[in-house]
Amino acid sequence: MTPKRTALVSLTLLSLLAGSAGSASAQGSDPKAKKVVDDAVAALGGDNFLAMRTRVTTGRAYRFYNEQLSGLDIATIYSEELDDPVPNGVAIHERQVFGKKQDYSVLILGDQGWDITFRGARPLADETWERYVRTTENSVLYILRHRLKEPGLTFDYVGTDVQLNVEVVTIEISDAKGRVVRVVFDRITGLPVRQSFTYMDAPTKMRIDEAMDFSKYRESNGVKWPLTIVRSRNGQKVYELFAEKLQVNEGVKPEKFALPPGAVILKKAN
Repeated sequence: MTPKRTALVSLTLLSLLAGSAGSASAQGSDPKAKKVVDDAVAALGGDNFLAMRTRVTTGRAYRFYNEQLSGLDIATIYSEELDDPVPNGVAIHERQVFGKKQDYSVLILGDQGWDITFRGARPLADETWERYVRTTENSVLYILRHRLKEPGLTFDYVGTDVQLNVEVVTIEISDAKGRVVRVVFDRITGLPVRQSFTYMDAPTKMRIDEAMDFSKYRESNGVKWPLTIVRSRNGQKVYELFAEKLQVNEGVKPEKFALPPGAVILKKAN
């Protein structure tokens, strides 16, 4: 695998995203904030969103370094929502397929991840896997789909504002581990348009500010999902996904979420 593609894969492991829950009812939450959350779930499709099982998005993924384009690839992302998170993992299976020939992919199986090429299947490096889990668990789309009934989850109302001529309302979502995700919602549509969270990078001991912007929502089988996702780190854009097609609950073969039969298992990446 080339360094450019390896970097792109590392950045595209966001996925951003999804699972099962009910209406927001966490004790200690601001009623106004809970209403924003309930309205967001309804805007995303309500019961259809909460019952979403599979999703396929197709488009292009772009990688940036110092705000300059440094890599791009055709991408198809297959996602399967699980009823419950896997211990030490997430409640999602995902296969991210890249290239014109679709001959390279990243496979997420709840509690493990793999790079798959013609050479075989290589377990993701620990740092890459931890980044994927952190980004997924802190994704507002994943929170709304999977984590609303989680013990200790609370919602706090921050206020309203106007951003890019759009009226928005901001809340903060906190969990029992002390993690806080700030989410900005379109006040008219109820849909999330931006989120951000902060964490300490273990290897460097540096504070990292992660942000994601969501736009170009489209509907499939009663579910709305953003086709454009932009991720930034410490104020610099690092990744964009521009999807052109969305398919929800239209059937994905189980083998999409399994290692290829007879695949050679390679040494874990460093």
